[in-house]
Amino acid sequence: MEPTRRLLPNAPIVYAADSAGFPYGKRSETEIASRVPALLGRLVERFHPRLAVIACNTASTIALDHVRSALDLPVVGTVPAIKPAAEMSKTRVIGVLGTEATVRQPYVDDLAARFASDCTIVRHGSPELVELAEAKLAGEKIEHQSITSAVQPMFDAAGGGNIDTVVLACTHFPLLQDELRAAFPNVAYVDGGPGIARRIAYLTEEQPWPSSPPQGIMLFTGAPIRRPLDSVLAKLGIGQILTL
Repeated sequence: MEPTRRLLPNAPIVYAADSAGFPYGKRSETEIASRVPALLGRLVERFHPRLAVIACNTASTIALDHVRSALDLPVVGTVPAIKPAAEMSKTRVIGVLGTEATVRQPYVDDLAARFASDCTIVRHGSPELVELAEAKLAGEKIEHQSITSAVQPMFDAAGGGNIDTVVLACTHFPLLQDELRAAFPNVAYVDGGPGIARRIAYLTEEQPWPSSPPQGIMLFTGAPIRRPLDSVLAKLGIGQILTL
């Protein structure tokens, strides 16, 4: 959300958190493929957006085609940023850090084959890191050892000692960039946020926006994962919290 806010500060944003379905990384592909189009369909009917963003790597790698078939508007997916990682890597060994569901998807195989065929890809699914990101968002202090324990298996895997670039293949993980850099300072981190913002700007080029930043809306499908979130969301321009 932050890269989009920086690039399009006056764009109205409705952010939906599927807290009733959390965490996606532990759900089956069948569940996600049916749940995500249905949820986005309800959002589109209620808010009539000019485009939709699936702000989740797991949901995008599984359900993007289903959503595009179901909705009559542009849909931007969030997929692991393997292409920019390959452009950055010197050792040609890239870590893909995501949920368990994302890292096992054939979509990731395809991205690696297309954009990083000369690289070794080391994948690691970390549900613990998702929980830590949620905790930080709720204002909790994150212990250094917790980050190390969640991520170290990626570097301990075959070839992992040569990783110089890590793809943050979960939209939760950029929230932990400071902690990740402190725990593993000798690697570069890349995520899809800036690319998504540029894609949104391209698809809405020359379309009018409000003259000043509107109040953003946050929807939860169930109870928020943790409270209090009001002050955190306010920093992101979210002023109204609703339940879907």
